[in-house]
Amino acid sequence: MARFSLHTKICDLLGIEYPVILAGMGPTAGRAGGAAATAPLVAAVSNAGGLGVLGGAGSTPEQLREEIRKVRGLTSKPFGVDLLLPSNVVRQPGGSNGGATDWRAQIPHPYWEAIAGLKAQFGIPDVQREGSAPGVGAWRIEDQVQVLFDERVPVFASGLGNPAPYVPRCRELGIKVTALVGNVKNARRVADAGVDIVVAQGHEAGGHTGRIGTLALVPQVVDAVAPVPVVAAGGIGDGRGLAAALALGAHGVWCGTAFLATEEANIASLQKQKIVEANEEDTRVTRLYSGKTMRNITNPLIEAWDALNIKALPMGLQGLLIADLLAGIRASDKEELLMNAAGQISGLIGGLRPARAVLDEIVDGAAEILTRELPARAQVAEGSTVR
Repeated sequence: MARFSLHTKICDLLGIEYPVILAGMGPTAGRAGGAAATAPLVAAVSNAGGLGVLGGAGSTPEQLREEIRKVRGLTSKPFGVDLLLPSNVVRQPGGSNGGATDWRAQIPHPYWEAIAGLKAQFGIPDVQREGSAPGVGAWRIEDQVQVLFDERVPVFASGLGNPAPYVPRCRELGIKVTALVGNVKNARRVADAGVDIVVAQGHEAGGHTGRIGTLALVPQVVDAVAPVPVVAAGGIGDGRGLAAALALGAHGVWCGTAFLATEEANIASLQKQKIVEANEEDTRVTRLYSGKTMRNITNPLIEAWDALNIKALPMGLQGLLIADLLAGIRASDKEELLMNAAGQISGLIGGLRPARAVLDEIVDGAAEILTRELPARAQVAEGSTVR
């Protein structure tokens, strides 16, 4: 348990003790399978006083319902579910074979040649993956959202896109809505849609990320959407980050990378090790894995793909394009080439810990700074006269 009490507006809004929210990290390419933020990690963060958020983007509606119920079996505290609502994703068509043949026909031949070249370069065998691309399914996003409604999930987190169509129903059911943005324009858009919290995520963040740094983005979003509370994300992994976010006008933080290096995170051991060993320059933004800008621990495959200088396919098709490549990587035990989403804060992470220890350190560190270190470091007096 954290030594200090630290309470902000979002604590009352979400029914939590501390203003720390777990990023709803979704599908990974590691051997663990599924989302990075599954029931054990979600429950651990909620039980520690924060808000755990389930990464639901790559789950079928049935899988999502099952995981939500697992969370409820591990905690009685509030939690959320993160879904991606991209405007330009290509969805998996139906069909007896999962539509894979139709999808392959949509991809121009030069892309398949590029993948063949990467396989040859890295000695990756030809292994054809059956079914849909990772994170893309025959189900509709609306079907996933309906599960959230059915299960009366406390918080619906939109990790990508605008949740406007679902806000009225969330209001009726008492579900709070958060939306993640990377610029002021989209912050205004989701605030106008009626979300309860805007999450302003800076370029430093792991996974899908935008172009504006956290320090510049957060205060501009705070001003643009007031009085809607803002939560800061990107480059935040300890108490200094939380204290800084509060100073910028945010009411809390959304943390991902710091919770990836935990015992409860559902990613492969090698991925955790790479994050712990990384420094601040060991991440790279690429479109290789999803078609959208995504920050990862860099690896030779990312560097080789980026060197090809070809435009990534839209989200969905890009996943299908590389599905066979990833299957071959797994089959040949070249796990170091798999997706390993993480932020620039990786250089601050020194080892693997329980999720509760991470949350407690963030809270205690921020409280120590706000109550003791800052007053000792900077003396402020009212009424001074400039001569």
